[in-house]
Amino acid sequence: MLKLKLKYFNDKILPAIVSRKFVVGLYILIAIITGFKQYYKGSFNNYKIFKYTYYHTINQQPLYENYPQQYDDSNHYGPVFGLVIAPFALLPDFLGTTLWNIANALLLIFGIYSLPLTLIKRSVLGLLCAHEALGAMLSFQFNVGLTGLILFSFSYLLKNQVGKSAIAIALGTLIKVYGILGLAFFFFTKRKMSFILYGIISLVILIFLPTFLSSIDFTKQAYIDWYSSLVHKNDLNVSLTSGQDISLMGIIRRLLQNPNIPNLPFVIGGLILFLSPYLRINQYKNLAFRFMLLASSLIFVVIFSTGSESPTYIIAFTGVSIWFVLQDSPKLNWIVVLYIFAFILTSLSPSDIFPKYIRVNYVQHYSLKALPCVMVWMVIIYQMLTADFKNYKINIE
Repeated sequence: MLKLKLKYFNDKILPAIVSRKFVVGLYILIAIITGFKQYYKGSFNNYKIFKYTYYHTINQQPLYENYPQQYDDSNHYGPVFGLVIAPFALLPDFLGTTLWNIANALLLIFGIYSLPLTLIKRSVLGLLCAHEALGAMLSFQFNVGLTGLILFSFSYLLKNQVGKSAIAIALGTLIKVYGILGLAFFFFTKRKMSFILYGIISLVILIFLPTFLSSIDFTKQAYIDWYSSLVHKNDLNVSLTSGQDISLMGIIRRLLQNPNIPNLPFVIGGLILFLSPYLRINQYKNLAFRFMLLASSLIFVVIFSTGSESPTYIIAFTGVSIWFVLQDSPKLNWIVVLYIFAFILTSLSPSDIFPKYIRVNYVQHYSLKALPCVMVWMVIIYQMLTADFKNYKINIE
């Protein structure tokens, strides 16, 4: 009887769960549930910030001021974001919030399915990232869509579609600076000059695009104000009580209860480690090496950023999950244990599954959500520096 049940599960249930239709449907369902739930709960402040970015742009009002009569906090996305959010801002909030989450969910899941991996690996990757995506969508964060843009930039570059890759990188960067990490894959294309040319053209067009909603003078000032807002935000992030700074530096600062510990030594050390695998030029041709660099980049940009908050970790956790699916099967015990540790502490810790006392007084207080990602990133760097990636078995479609 047990064998029959296992056979039924393997033959019917498992293929259905890892099918593209099921995984895409799951992401759409998560987007709808989180959108409606947060709207009817009245908890969609981030969406209000995004929405008013459009209205402030067309009315030529400062984009980075506080508007307490409209929303709490302030905007930190680039001026081009006013165009991105426009189709949603024009809708009633109950509809705009949900469609915004659906758009982000589709960007992420189709970004995952754009990767040159087998269908089952892409589906498993989507399932592994689903809970972290849910957490980000509860905050209506663009980090979900941004992760998708980064994955598209990687996939397009591998396919030598340099124009599409350049547009994805330029758009992601001009909305949220994290998008610039798409440049990490520059050496994987043979069309380097074309990529640079497309990148410059994309940047110029996207930088000036907001002028169609406002004016040249307003747009110019908006970019200056954006830079100032990011500098100011960085100063606020490093306080020991902020919801940001969930990073390697944040762990150290909060363990030692010293907000004055500087970022620079950590960032320099991190950059040296991050860049060191580039010295292994003979490994560039191996697809597994390229995927490991993708995983490394997605984690690096988050764990070394003072602006990282819980919803930002959809970017890093996607990197952790890519690293996990790349490992040969059957996977070594320590690899499985490390991934489970990451899934529990990084993905599940912000949820109600964790007791509130532990969540608040330990995980949040010491930025422990970052810890497993730091550990996985160190493993990735070690593997990238020592492994011969021609021996990695990556099946592609």
